[in-house]
Amino acid sequence: MSIKTLTLLVAVGTTVAGCASPKGASVPEKRASVMEMRDGVLAELYREKPEAREKITNAAGYGTFSNININLLLVSSGRGYGVVRNNATGADTYMKMGMVGVGLGAGAKDFRAVMIFKSQEALRAFVEEGWEFGGHADAAAKSGDKGAEASLADEVTGDIEIYNFTEAGIALQATVAGTKYWKDSELN
Repeated sequence: MSIKTLTLLVAVGTTVAGCASPKGASVPEKRASVMEMRDGVLAELYREKPEAREKITNAAGYGTFSNININLLLVSSGRGYGVVRNNATGADTYMKMGMVGVGLGAGAKDFRAVMIFKSQEALRAFVEEGWEFGGHADAAAKSGDKGAEASLADEVTGDIEIYNFTEAGIALQATVAGTKYWKDSELN
């Protein structure tokens, strides 16, 4: 890897790292930041995949997450935050996430994910147990509306449909990763 590429990866990683936690000094400000992220991600999803609106409406629930992922050679790691909505009760559960993986690649990216839970059991298991394990392959070079991405995510959790969107970053990676989601004790 050239010095220029490494410098670019470090700069992108530093830029996107500030997005790995909700903005705000107080609990209400942080909750508002999470909800603003959720609204933005859903608006983007509905613009890109209009059929997702009906899927979310008819689902047991859904989650939206913001994640920063960095991959250097053989190791990948990431962290982020989000919120899960139970459509039956209207309850929101604020969550954190962390990811560790192995695989070839280099990159740093800020991405968003929407998870649609097709059953109450899948929703309950996700909120209470919170693991996802899967293989991921990405190619992304994006900043705001400029650039392009191609990603493939294979979820092993069964009754969950996942949509990913790259917000900013540059990455070329293929990893096997474990992601842990857990309740945010500060925001719940």
